[in-house]
Amino acid sequence: MKRGSEIVASMYNELQGLPSDEILNKIGMKLLSTIGGASGPLFASFFMSMAKVLKENGGDTPLEIAAAFAAGVQAIMHRGKSQAGEKTMLDVLIPVSTTFTTGAAAQQSIPELCIAIKTAADTGLESTRNMIATKGRAAGLGERAIGHLDAGAKSCQVMVHTVCDLMLNEVKS
Repeated sequence: MKRGSEIVASMYNELQGLPSDEILNKIGMKLLSTIGGASGPLFASFFMSMAKVLKENGGDTPLEIAAAFAAGVQAIMHRGKSQAGEKTMLDVLIPVSTTFTTGAAAQQSIPELCIAIKTAADTGLESTRNMIATKGRAAGLGERAIGHLDAGAKSCQVMVHTVCDLMLNEVKS
C-alpha cells in the first residue's frame, strides 16, 4: 500500500490537466504494475472500472461519480470472487458505495455526503473485528483473526477518509 501511494503521489505532475477518466485509468495501470500480491490487481480493477464508467457516462454530478465508484467496487468483487462479510476491503467499500449512491440520489450536500460516507467506512471497518476471515490474506488465520480489524478494510477506510477530508477542505475554500 505504501509503495502504491508513493507511486500515485509521484504521478501528480503527469496527471495534471487530464480528464478524470484518464487520471483513474493511468492510476489503475500504474498500481497494477507496482503493487504486489492481490492488492495490485484489485485496486487496478477498481480504478480502471471507475475510469470506464466516467468515460461512458460522465462524472459531473455526485450521482455519476457514485455510479463509477459502485462499478469499481463491483470490479473488486468480481476479481476477488468475494462479497461483504468475508473480512475483506469489501466490508468497507460496499457500505461506502451504498451510502454514496443513496446520499447522491437524495441530493445531499458534499459535507453531508462526506460525513455519511466516513461513518459508513468506520462502521464497515469495525464490522470486520469479529468476523472469521474466509477470503484474502487473513483467511489462513481462521478463528485467530477474530478480534482484529482486517488490514485491507483499514486501508480502504483510511483512503475513504482522506478523499472525504480533501473534499471537505475544498468545500471550505
